[in-house]
Amino acid sequence: MRTTDLSELAAFDAVARHRSFRRAGDERGVTASAISHAVSNLEARIGIRLLNRTTRSVSLTDAGAMLLARLSPAFGDIGSALDALNQFRDTPFGKVRINAPNSVAPFVFGPVMGQLIEANPNLELEIVATDRLVDIVDEGFDAGIRLGESLRDGMTAVKIKPSLRLVVVGSPAYFEKHPQPMKPADLQDHVCIRNIYPSGAAYPWEFRHHGKAIEFEPTGPLSLDDHELMVGAALSGITLAYVWEDRARPYLENGRLVECLASWRAPEDWLYLYYPTRKYLSAGLRAIIEALRI
Repeated sequence: MRTTDLSELAAFDAVARHRSFRRAGDERGVTASAISHAVSNLEARIGIRLLNRTTRSVSLTDAGAMLLARLSPAFGDIGSALDALNQFRDTPFGKVRINAPNSVAPFVFGPVMGQLIEANPNLELEIVATDRLVDIVDEGFDAGIRLGESLRDGMTAVKIKPSLRLVVVGSPAYFEKHPQPMKPADLQDHVCIRNIYPSGAAYPWEFRHHGKAIEFEPTGPLSLDDHELMVGAALSGITLAYVWEDRARPYLENGRLVECLASWRAPEDWLYLYYPTRKYLSAGLRAIIEALRI
């Protein structure tokens, strides 16, 4: 097989998996037009259309679906064979792409990025931090990070550090105007941020006391999906915020924020690194897992 044949097949494989020329180009490190040209050359040479293209979508023809089903295991074997060469190197080689929530990524990777790169100089670590719900397979990630280990079939989860805890905080200026809440029910009389996902869906403030779980759903004027913005709002003295303790810690330590309802804190949440279950993990991803696991 000519090198150009393999390159064109790899371009088709990327487009078929991502259903996007742009994302396929990002994965392959080339432009979307270069990917389109490669796939068109492949179709011209074999005389069969593999993709249905519109201005808004890309889908597989029956022939394209059959080819993808045969190609994917083959490319997986090639990738595993190449990665196996890492045993002959001192350190792992190649790129690892990881998706992580923006709200927790600094606490996960901040303590380990330096040592990972120093210990693995041939490792290229790409971290995309977003609180948007991401399909790591469709978007070409090797792994993702999320709270909780409830995952769809075909995924493996590894518990990683650190554990995280959410706390209710407000500024001294806020508490000059409002009494500190003594129990979650008191929050009804306070200005509280609505915590939302990027989709706009809200999630409640959760508490636990003597084994009893309690939820509070704020109805305040602010709805935010970013914990840094939440901390900023709390610092301004206009509202209470429900944020990761690590995000608020510098301000709790210097007195610019005050924690309340500490005895009602919900249990710690654990983070998990997850990845598609498969027979062979890349050496780079294994190194990252070892650096992060509990």
